[in-house]
Amino acid sequence: MAANSVARPQVVRAPASAGSGAAKSARGGIDLATPLGLLLAVGGILGGLMAEGGKAQDVAQITAAIIVFCGTLGAVMVTTPLNILLRAARKLPQIFVNPGSNAAGLIEEILEYASKARREGIVSLEQDAGAVQDPFLQKALNLAVDGTDTQQIREIMDREIELLERAGEAEAKVYEAAGGYAPTIGIIGAVLGLIQVMKNLANIDEVGRGIAVAFVATIYGVASANILFLPAANKLKARVQHAIEAKELILEGVIGIAEGMHPKLIRSKLEAYIAAAASPGKSKKRGGED
Repeated sequence: MAANSVARPQVVRAPASAGSGAAKSARGGIDLATPLGLLLAVGGILGGLMAEGGKAQDVAQITAAIIVFCGTLGAVMVTTPLNILLRAARKLPQIFVNPGSNAAGLIEEILEYASKARREGIVSLEQDAGAVQDPFLQKALNLAVDGTDTQQIREIMDREIELLERAGEAEAKVYEAAGGYAPTIGIIGAVLGLIQVMKNLANIDEVGRGIAVAFVATIYGVASANILFLPAANKLKARVQHAIEAKELILEGVIGIAEGMHPKLIRSKLEAYIAAAASPGKSKKRGGED
């Protein structure tokens, strides 16, 4: 009776509403680091050029851009299956968007489910699970409500997390591949420019100007690889890591509910993910803890 009197203040009809609100990822905004970083990198390069007496027009060569970017895209298309290439292209806007963190909201929602499960039994969550909009949380809750063994729940949901991680890595590797090819394509562009220079050896003024133009392709290749492609790959990996941590939090919470853990213990277990979401590094090892 004492336990019921303590838990009763938490008897809210919120799980259904929480499923439609709290489970959603907190809306982030523009990730200012990306546009500011691009602006700083490009501005620094052009600023250094002009400080040495050059002009922005010196590196504005449409032919070099065509060679580098079309050549890089072609090489990536040869390397990457088309479906992965298209997925990676759709993920590019994510480098400009901060997904935000809703770890605290997820914890509160899971604790509401845990409190109700302790009061009324885990089967009472059947209707609440149907109202959850997060597919991962909904599936995990349904497995728990159906009486699935906690080890099986962990194996099933870990498999989904693993597939998400593999898909994210495959998409990031598209940009890593572009970062590897672009400098080489830039060198090819420079060589093509030098071939044209050799045709005008009789005119020394044209030779000097032609050599300068030829090396613009190298600049495009090296700069695009190190300012855009490789950083984009790393940021997409960070986005995937963020999503994995949220799913790991959900999984550990549902396992706690299925095991009948007290909500306070579940809170203590899950609050570690708030700190983990704010710090870089590898995700916690899955499948080794309950």
